[in-house]
Amino acid sequence: KVEDATAQTPTQMDPRCKTVDVEKDLVDWQKPLLWQVGYLGEKYDEWVHQPVDRPIRLFHSDILESLSKTAWYVVFIVWAPVVLYLSWVSYTSLAQGNTRLFSSFTTEYSIPIHKYCFPFIFLLGMFLWSLLEYLIHRFVFHMKPPASNYYLITLHFLLHGQHHKSPFDSSRLVFPPVPASLVISFFYGVLQLMLPEVLGLSVFVGGLCGYVIYDMMHYYLHYGSPKKGTYLYGLKAYHVKHHFEHQKSGFGISTRFWDHPFQTLIPEETFEKED
Repeated sequence: KVEDATAQTPTQMDPRCKTVDVEKDLVDWQKPLLWQVGYLGEKYDEWVHQPVDRPIRLFHSDILESLSKTAWYVVFIVWAPVVLYLSWVSYTSLAQGNTRLFSSFTTEYSIPIHKYCFPFIFLLGMFLWSLLEYLIHRFVFHMKPPASNYYLITLHFLLHGQHHKSPFDSSRLVFPPVPASLVISFFYGVLQLMLPEVLGLSVFVGGLCGYVIYDMMHYYLHYGSPKKGTYLYGLKAYHVKHHFEHQKSGFGISTRFWDHPFQTLIPEETFEKED
């Protein structure tokens, strides 16, 4: 039942998780899984979408293994101060009145960007993040790697397959800060190339805030107990459906908005039947 699944706690895992038969399973659970899954070939896609209720070890190295895990609150502790600091830098820089849009093309018709624009630019960044969240989840995390390509299967499992295989592994529900900093730096660089420095920073900090909200919300959708009838309850039921029944739809996590125009919304009748 959706209601049962959305009411679960960290000690009461979803009953649809399978119990691993270590002797008959396709991988050796006594060894790191990352280097094994590539050999599953055509069996990988079905295997990875059969969730289990147990933690996963990815790497032989204890150092790499520790870098692949993090507690949910670490994301907030690391990135919230960065959001606050960069917001202050962006606002004070815009207050100097030197930022103009299209100045590289034309001086006469360039548009000044005032400090009062910062909240709207910040919100634009959050909105763009929501789109990026959807696109990454759908086209990167849910790519179907060719059965013959060991490396793409391994990459898929590292990025997202391990989360679908063990959806209640609390140490891997948010993005660890070290690999996250590499991805975040990439998007910062792209925005700096596309927009004037301060404007790009303002969009970036809004997107970074959106990412932090997304990661916190993703953890809550797995382990929180929202009140029935609330927005978060609906999102939790939606995400549960994505994990256990509709892996090829329902890619929105912090919002269902983009599932509408991209036509990947989980059918409403599936919720009505279970209610």
